[in-house]
Amino acid sequence: MENRYLIKRSLVIFYAVVIYAVAQLIWWGYELASLQASRLGMVLGEGSIFIFILAFGVYYMHKSINQEQKLQEQKRNFLLSVTHELKSPLASIKILLQTIQKRDLNKAQILNFIDKSLLDIERLDDMVENMLLASKIDNRSYTFPKAKFNLSVLVDNIVNRLQITKCDCNQQIIDAEIEPKIEITGDKFALTSVVTNLIENAIKYSSPCEAVAVKLFSKDDKIHLQVADHGIGIADAEKGRIFDKFYRVGSEDTRNTKGTGLGLYIVKEVLNKHEATIRVKDNNPAGSVFEVTFQ
Repeated sequence: MENRYLIKRSLVIFYAVVIYAVAQLIWWGYELASLQASRLGMVLGEGSIFIFILAFGVYYMHKSINQEQKLQEQKRNFLLSVTHELKSPLASIKILLQTIQKRDLNKAQILNFIDKSLLDIERLDDMVENMLLASKIDNRSYTFPKAKFNLSVLVDNIVNRLQITKCDCNQQIIDAEIEPKIEITGDKFALTSVVTNLIENAIKYSSPCEAVAVKLFSKDDKIHLQVADHGIGIADAEKGRIFDKFYRVGSEDTRNTKGTGLGLYIVKEVLNKHEATIRVKDNNPAGSVFEVTFQ
């Protein structure tokens, strides 16, 4: 709040100075033209150029300040989101371990609690990896080492890890169609983050137990990865912004959804380094489809 107040106060002072400078320019131009009528054309020409340059500078300065304010707001939201994202799995792990410690549980119950704890630890690990990768991308300190590997196996492993079977009907919510033996040359670590973020994003914005479709196939000498959900969808006006750093879709539905605003940013940056494209379109009858194409 204090930082926002300082920015507003600085803007008021800045515009006051601009108005004063323009007023002085007009006044002295008028005085000069009154004394030497022959210089009226020069005064109008020079004054117009000065006002044009000043207006141009004011416009871009105001635009830059607005962008900086939005970025600062997104960073604040990011910090709040990260705090919540860290506390939630840590609290869950703590309760599970305390239950094992204080209660006389049988082996099956203990193993069940350990499995739940490991899932929360994996969630924490994914979030930390996202933040580290985003930081390295920003600092341009990550080199994206590339080697040939089996993309089919990678996608299958991620699907199995993220598969959820906690629904009442005990159904698997990730419906995967993975063409075998698809190989690609790329950064395996970074592409693991891409696939994980896309699938987690689809699960996150879907209703409980709603199916998510993951397809990996080759066609026309290109590799295609599709992740489709039947969730809340993305408005056309926001489709171009969802890959921006810290950006989250601004409806009430998504504000109640966990996230840091880094996932899709990382996806876009990593795919750019692999000369791959990604586009998002509406799913039928509801939801979104993310399509990745490797050249």
